[in-house]
Amino acid sequence: MEQQQQWRKLSGQKIHRPIENEVMEVIANERAMGHELKVCIGTDSQVKGKETEFATVIVFIRKGKGGFMYIHNETTTQKMSIKERMLLEVAKSIEVAYALCNIFSRYSVDMEVHADINTNPSFKSNDALKEAMGYIMGMGFAFKAKPDAFASSCCANKLVQ
Repeated sequence: MEQQQQWRKLSGQKIHRPIENEVMEVIANERAMGHELKVCIGTDSQVKGKETEFATVIVFIRKGKGGFMYIHNETTTQKMSIKERMLLEVAKSIEVAYALCNIFSRYSVDMEVHADINTNPSFKSNDALKEAMGYIMGMGFAFKAKPDAFASSCCANKLVQ
């Protein structure tokens, strides 16, 4: 990733090194403990007055044994339509997925990119579904949308409210 992003654990503990280094060490440690991992990356946003807050999460699932996540928040004052905001959420998730995908491939960790976009056409976010799906799958990543996109619609959602 171009600039150093400030990541933290759910506990609030800040990560003081590049997220790539953190992820490599976490995967090695989890493997050493015998855990099989899957990773889901997602972003959600919330408009608060003139600001829009974004939360991007990297969710590690220990198959059958719970999970943990890393969080990055950022805020912008840029005005945008709901479709632009949905696609920016997807772009933020893809940026993280792209930065980490070689690590996941090296360790054979399955990864999905989750989009907080409703598959029901009666919801406004659905306007961005085709573009988001094309963007994510075009980058070679597995794609999930609501109701299956828990990384964005549940995990990241709790961190922007």
